[in-house]
Amino acid sequence: MIEVNNLYKKFGKKQALDGLSFRAEKGKAFGLLGRNGAGKTTCMRIIMKIFPQDSGSVDIAGGTVGYLPEERGLYPKKTVIEQIVYIARLRGVGKERAKANAKTLLARLDAEQYLNSRLDTLSKGNQQKIQLALALVHNPEILILDEPFSGLDPVNSLILKDVIKEQTQIGRTVIFSSHQMPQIEEFCDDIALINDGKTVLSGNLSEIKRGYPRNRIYLECAPLGADLLQLDFPCEIQPNGRGYTVTLPQESDKPLLFSFLREKEVNVDSFYVIEPTLEEIFVENAGEDIG
Repeated sequence: MIEVNNLYKKFGKKQALDGLSFRAEKGKAFGLLGRNGAGKTTCMRIIMKIFPQDSGSVDIAGGTVGYLPEERGLYPKKTVIEQIVYIARLRGVGKERAKANAKTLLARLDAEQYLNSRLDTLSKGNQQKIQLALALVHNPEILILDEPFSGLDPVNSLILKDVIKEQTQIGRTVIFSSHQMPQIEEFCDDIALINDGKTVLSGNLSEIKRGYPRNRIYLECAPLGADLLQLDFPCEIQPNGRGYTVTLPQESDKPLLFSFLREKEVNVDSFYVIEPTLEEIFVENAGEDIG
């Protein structure tokens, strides 16, 4: 578990963090979301004690931390095994255990064939997998990932996704920093939206979404020729792919809508509530797009 309380950090005249607070729970993926320059990397470096905060506190329950930085910090002329063992030794792992951990991780990442290869001979995607191995080699209880899928091809991205999901399943706390909304939505149970060094929204992502009006419904009708646009019901109806988006005046009108569709003998094939996207939530709370 990591609890960040009222963090402040200034670099010259730049206020990088301005009272930032959030809590990341054990065994869950936590999404730290914000535009480039919002304060995400500064926060992570304070958590890792790379530099101190000006004020505020970081409480960590769970010992060691593994870190995958956005920028690749590898030694290009050294072999993969040399680098992993070296980093593991710096983190207190014995030499033989470091070698065994390295081989296990490389096999899981589908990179064992690069064990004795120099880093400068590997693709960017495979270098990123090596960096994840470096973050995990000492079996940390907390894993911090800064834009882990940056520049990855679909195959390597899928491998990293599976490995990262496994970390929460075995009880590790994962802090996932990104400005890519779909990745945050895919991985994270809880989130904190950061803007200009401040927390503008935090909490469980599902609960946050349920806090928004649930008056937008997606409908598909059978037969496909059923035309909702011709029906006289007090709502806004727009074509959406194979179906329609129906925006009701209020959430409580859903039973009235379905009763009306039954009366008109419209066979509803599928339907679901359209929740706000994380992009929409961010724009509403931060006042601008994340891009």
